[in-house]
Amino acid sequence: MKYDLHIHTNFSKCSKIKPEELLKIAKERGLNGIAVTDHNTIQGGIAAANLNQNPDFEVIVGAEMKTVDGEILGLYLNEEIKSREMFEIIDEIRQQGGIAIIAHPTARFRRSLKQPCIELKGKIQGIETFNSRALLLENWRAQRIASRFRFGATGGSDAHFYYEIGRGYTEFEDDLRHAIKTKATKVGGSILYAPVGGLLSFFKRSI
Repeated sequence: MKYDLHIHTNFSKCSKIKPEELLKIAKERGLNGIAVTDHNTIQGGIAAANLNQNPDFEVIVGAEMKTVDGEILGLYLNEEIKSREMFEIIDEIRQQGGIAIIAHPTARFRRSLKQPCIELKGKIQGIETFNSRALLLENWRAQRIASRFRFGATGGSDAHFYYEIGRGYTEFEDDLRHAIKTKATKVGGSILYAPVGGLLSFFKRSI
């Protein structure tokens, strides 16, 4: 199975992707599933899930939560996350039966992880070790963190524009939850246009 686990729609101010077009493009690019992770809301994920008519294609409702200590991907959510504090957000995700993943933990020009990784042991399920908007060294450092502290590894495009969809992905067999828990995932993709996406999002947000 091949999933892109970090995608934004136009429910994020910095993204232009419409849920209906996201579904079409993701399927055309050979993905078996996606996680819609708009900033601080699950509304984009709900919209995409309601539009999906293919039982063999999974749409995971999620959100990317911003905190002063970094950004957290919550997957398999069914309610909005109310807190804006890292450990409270993680608790809310777990209470919903979701998966908590630290997004781009070593990013230089975005919110990176500020909490000691040892404090996250037993609280989060994974680390995003491949982000198609990250620099090569940033992804390498994220992989080192996941390996050292034995976190599950995930990959995603962090797409805000159509061309980015599927440029980062997670591969696994059978069940995603189990694969992350047992560290049986593989990540991959391309960072060829990493700086371009960030600049486009900056201008989109500023307009």
